Amino acid sequence: MMHNIAENYYPVLLFFGIACGLSVVMIAASYLLAAQKPDHEKNMPYECGFNPFTHAPGRFDIRFYLVAILFLIFDLEIAFLFPWAITLSATGLIGFVSMCIFLTVLTVGFVYEWKKGALEW
Repeated sequence: MMHNIAENYYPVLLFFGIACGLSVVMIAASYLLAAQKPDHEKNMPYECGFNPFTHAPGRFDIRFYLVAILFLIFDLEIAFLFPWAITLSATGLIGFVSMCIFLTVLTVGFVYEWKKGALEW
């Protein structure tokens, strides 16, 4: 029984081994074949063609984090909506109601960020 289960994972292990091997080969090839001549200009930080304005680990505006949270909210929403839509007929009314509750919570979070001005720049 265990032999049959482990046999199903052999293609996954083979794929993982090939991916790791190719990664090592590509990194080694770029290290060996690329010109290694760093100078002052190549080692400088680069911001869209300009010299950096401030020190890199400086403080970010809070709106950056609010937009990141907003992205996560909608990313999670989409990640849960696709499997739910596929299995809707199997989950029935309970699945439908639970997804409506989930979407309501996400909508409340979106409205909260909107009211706080996170979407206004």
